[in-house]
Amino acid sequence: MLIRNIQDVPLKPVQMEGVRGASMALMIGREHGAPHFSLRHFRVEPGGHTPRHSHDYEHEVFVVAGQGTVLLEGSTHPIKAGDTILVPANEEHQFTSDPDQPDGLRFLCLVPVSRNCGEVTPGS
Repeated sequence: MLIRNIQDVPLKPVQMEGVRGASMALMIGREHGAPHFSLRHFRVEPGGHTPRHSHDYEHEVFVVAGQGTVLLEGSTHPIKAGDTILVPANEEHQFTSDPDQPDGLRFLCLVPVSRNCGEVTPGS
């Protein structure tokens, strides 16, 4: 069994070309005994964004706090706390925090455990 609080797991900067002000914490993954899925916590600073990218697996997103936009299916869509998002495999996507959000945008991302960090790898 594993119980962790989102506030207790330190976020590390995302090291990937095209990132501005994004950090990530692995909440649950293979190293915690998860056989199928990894749960990641992202924070995007006000006005920052994740890389614009795609990959060969789907992932599900839950917006925990803040608001911003997601680039998906070729257009930008507003997102806010409480929203859920399905990012299909091979779909280019990017998450951006609104610049007026004092705490930025925070979201949880569920991916296959074999893609523990995918292309979005935290710094060491």
